[in-house]
Amino acid sequence: VGAVRYLASQPWPFPASLMIGCHGEALTDAITLDPVELEEARWISREEMVTVMAGAHPEVRPARKGAIAHFLIAAWLADRLD
Repeated sequence: VGAVRYLASQPWPFPASLMIGCHGEALTDAITLDPVELEEARWISREEMVTVMAGAHPEVRPARKGAIAHFLIAAWLADRLD
C-alpha cells in the first residue's frame, strides 16, 4: 500500500476500541494473505461492487447499513473518497 488517508471511524464492540476507515493506494494487484487474520481476499471491480451492494452478487454480501464498510464502499462507488 502506498499513500493512506484517514476517512472515518466508528466504535468497535471491544472495550475502548475504535475501527478506522482509510483510503489506500494499491501499488500492485498482488495480495499476500495472512491466514491467521483473513480467510479470503480478492479484488472487486466497481461494476462488480454495484452488484454486491444491490444484493445480487452470487458470492459476496453487501456491507450492513450503518457499518463503516458500507460508508466506505458507497463513497467509493460515488467517487467521493476525498
